Amino acid sequence: MSDSLERDALKEILTASIKEQRAARRWGIFFKVLTFGYLGLVMALMLGWIGAHESESASSGPHVGVVDLSGPIAADGDASSQLVIAGLKAAFEDKNTKAVILRANSPGGSPVQSGMMYDEIKRLKAKHSNTPFYVVVEDVCASGCYYAAVAGEKIFADKASIVGSIGVLMDGFGFTGAMDKLGVERRLITAGANKGFLDPFSPQSEEQKQKATAMLQEVHQQFINVVKEGRGKRLAADNPDLFSGLVWSGESGLKLGLVDALGSVDSVARDVVKVDNIVDFTPQPSYADRLARQLGVAAATTLGAKLEWQLR
Repeated sequence: MSDSLERDALKEILTASIKEQRAARRWGIFFKVLTFGYLGLVMALMLGWIGAHESESASSGPHVGVVDLSGPIAADGDASSQLVIAGLKAAFEDKNTKAVILRANSPGGSPVQSGMMYDEIKRLKAKHSNTPFYVVVEDVCASGCYYAAVAGEKIFADKASIVGSIGVLMDGFGFTGAMDKLGVERRLITAGANKGFLDPFSPQSEEQKQKATAMLQEVHQQFINVVKEGRGKRLAADNPDLFSGLVWSGESGLKLGLVDALGSVDSVARDVVKVDNIVDFTPQPSYADRLARQLGVAAATTLGAKLEWQLR
């Protein structure tokens, strides 16, 4: 009798142990699946497979398409010509878009990126001649941003906005004095008389300085020509500071012909276009796109010196 009780008790213990092990395995599988599912969701969000920004569809009815030009203009940034142009194309091509607004809030940046925006805006305007294109300045539209903005049929700004900075600069540092104090010797060997152009660790060459100045003047003249082309007779011709790199408030810019009127995105849509519905066509790059641009685009530098238009 006792042997039978012992066998039954042992059987119950073994059965309970097996059930416990099976339950533990099931919970283990559940948590693994849950963990991998969570990681997969995070990865999909990071790569932009889900949750990607899409502008409202054409079924939203008549609307004003808005594209942001925000932040420093650079090939690897959110204000790259690639992203801004993609947004403008989508806005112009939407059949319900009654006007396109470039919402500008940038201190400037790459002259190349700015020029690409300007050229593409002109092409899109010619292709979609029945769709007005306006620029609305928020806090600042300076230098390279203003370069792109002058492609607009009209430029609107707030009375306190900052506009202008029609100039070019090349900046860098010279370390020769510090190197002398530290007893550091610069050993630079080049094949080509100007291969070490503006090397920050070598004494500045007057000849190279003159060449750099000539290059800046050339790009500056390109900037001036674009502004004159875009603004035409609206510019105040008697102001010698207009192309000096100075900036002005929106109120002063209105007097100088840098802007056409005071206004905001809402007021332009409501009072100029006569359409209250506003659709944002600004592309939102995924994490993968941002990472690819950062890894794939090298900064345009020449031994520590860089060419850019920006508010200073």
